[in-house]
Amino acid sequence: MLVWLSNYLTQFDAGFAVFQYITVRGIFSILTALAISLVIGPRMIRHLNSAQIGQVVRDDGPKSHFSKAGTPTMGGALILVSMLSSTLLWSDLNNHYVWTTIVVTLMFGAIGWVDDYRKVIEKNPKGLPARWKYFWQSVVGMGASLFLYYTAMGPAETHYIVPFFKDVSLNLGIFYVVITYFVIVGSSNAVNLTDGLDGLAILPSVLVGGALGMIAYLAGHVEFSEYLRIPYVAGAGELVIFCGTLVGAGLGFLWFNTYPAQVFMGDVGALALGAALGVVAVIARHEIVLFIMGGVFVMETVSVILQVGSFKLTGKRIFRMAPLHHHFELKGWPEPRVIVRFWIITVMLVLFGLATLKLR
Repeated sequence: MLVWLSNYLTQFDAGFAVFQYITVRGIFSILTALAISLVIGPRMIRHLNSAQIGQVVRDDGPKSHFSKAGTPTMGGALILVSMLSSTLLWSDLNNHYVWTTIVVTLMFGAIGWVDDYRKVIEKNPKGLPARWKYFWQSVVGMGASLFLYYTAMGPAETHYIVPFFKDVSLNLGIFYVVITYFVIVGSSNAVNLTDGLDGLAILPSVLVGGALGMIAYLAGHVEFSEYLRIPYVAGAGELVIFCGTLVGAGLGFLWFNTYPAQVFMGDVGALALGAALGVVAVIARHEIVLFIMGGVFVMETVSVILQVGSFKLTGKRIFRMAPLHHHFELKGWPEPRVIVRFWIITVMLVLFGLATLKLR
């Protein structure tokens, strides 16, 4: 929105042209989303408290979690409001990638909101049945995949690149749609599974989102993409703004979600953030790098798959409890130790993921 305004005001004062630069708008998008989160966060928490929208704790979970019962949840709405407001304010709204990420994020957030509403307000412990949750995730994920495929303006936007290799670029054809679908839906559910401890999911989301914003900027820049030998995706650089709002809104939410949490994000936040990371990685053509940087999300998801598979096949459990963070809790690790160590792992994986841009 401010891009249009600055473009108009430039004819009166050339200084307004500074707001045409993606990097400048990216910085202001972070600060704006952070400010919005910090301003409206306390009011939202008070509203959730007064409405008795509290977290339901599993009976079979770690005993240390019993004290969390009743803590306000559905706080992911704070993240979405901050992200949407800042994105609309600082992005070039003529860019179709911006609208793709906005729509996918909000649609997955809506699915999570329905699930949270049924659990917390309607007191239905099952929430939105898994088959319906996956159905609607599939509808949105497949819709986004088809849209990106049919609006692609060049082969680079649908080719699959492999890190560490300069000249490996696979022409996927229609299989691009399938892979994109699994990246978006899989990423959404992976972040949701990770969201089990105070601040555990939000900071890795911020770190990965910030790194993806850098990659999107490089992919959308002709000279940088040519130098790094990565696909040039015209317009992808504008996603710096969207990723910036994710970073700002995420840090603002962490202010209230850090241990001991004043509010939980719920599915409305976790499903939306995961989908946002997935769709940005797809547009920037770095799905495998997302897999690397989001290693904590991958570990959490794999632990659930292994646990369920082992129990069904052998009747035995591999972990004391899944997802993986609960396993370490039951081994006696204090919650803050689990959280911070997972954060440290994410920092290392994000740095390694960024290094793949040059290690080719």
